[in-house]
Amino acid sequence: AALVLQLSLSIADCPGTGSTQAGRATACQGCPNQRFCAAGATAPDPAEAAELRERLRGVKHTVLVLSGKGGVGKSTFSALLAHGLAADETKQVALLDIDICGPSIPKMMGLEGEQVHQSGSGWSPVYVEENLGVMSVGFLLSSPDDAVIWRGPKKNGLIKQFLRDVDWGEIDYLIIDTPPGTSDEHLSIVQYLSAAHVDGAVIITTPQEVSLQDVRKEINFCHKVKLPVIGVVENMSGFVCPKCKNESQIFPPTTGGAEKMCQNFSVSLLGRVPLDPQIGKSCDKGQSFLSEAPESPATLSYRNIIQRIQEYCDQQQFQEEKII
Repeated sequence: AALVLQLSLSIADCPGTGSTQAGRATACQGCPNQRFCAAGATAPDPAEAAELRERLRGVKHTVLVLSGKGGVGKSTFSALLAHGLAADETKQVALLDIDICGPSIPKMMGLEGEQVHQSGSGWSPVYVEENLGVMSVGFLLSSPDDAVIWRGPKKNGLIKQFLRDVDWGEIDYLIIDTPPGTSDEHLSIVQYLSAAHVDGAVIITTPQEVSLQDVRKEINFCHKVKLPVIGVVENMSGFVCPKCKNESQIFPPTTGGAEKMCQNFSVSLLGRVPLDPQIGKSCDKGQSFLSEAPESPATLSYRNIIQRIQEYCDQQQFQEEKII
């Protein structure tokens, strides 16, 4: 009971990774990450920061896709966000998959079996279209069935390598697909991106409470590490039968769903995406659902959400230019 009480107090009173008290506060006692925070591992050293800043200087907007819960559709959303943004041929889009143990982006983007090529300027992304490049650990595996059995430091090292060694070039949008949770990979990507610009995070949930309780943790994580929350997307939000047109709640919003949660946390609800069997079929085939089913209500929802994300990024850029 004492251990449980100590852990709950530590989580509630965590000073945050960017605090000068990180790893030193009373609440840090017993935390497994105490040593790393106390050693200043939450901020890149100046030389490393300069290197990352130089590599990412051509990236205008960076958007992280997060969720504390697995299986809510983060990778699907990341893939379709990239496709939607790249529909404008004047925009250069990159999709980075940092789900080291479960890289599904190569499959969803129709790039299974592709390999990373290296040039004098670094690793080259694998391109779906001329204006849409992808990077994932899946391109480094000899087989898509290979298990990545790595401890945290090795995963963190690969994330840094993706940011530092990939020749991203001039990019309008860098979309980063993350694994579920609020641990190593998430701390690392926020740490490394602190050397460059990040617009914020889009958080994915499904309507039921078992998902929302983990997503609340993700929102609190963003607040702790000072990562702006662009908004929340409620995925799998109802199902309309294509024959009888009746709507069913596959995942009932017993506690008010994402809308109620967003009101409580004062964050934006970007939209709701209904279930559509074609989404899974398109992902399995490595094709864009947005172009495969352009008239689907889910496609309309995705396009509205993507437009809101673009507007947010444009507003952020306007504010920065105004300050300068």
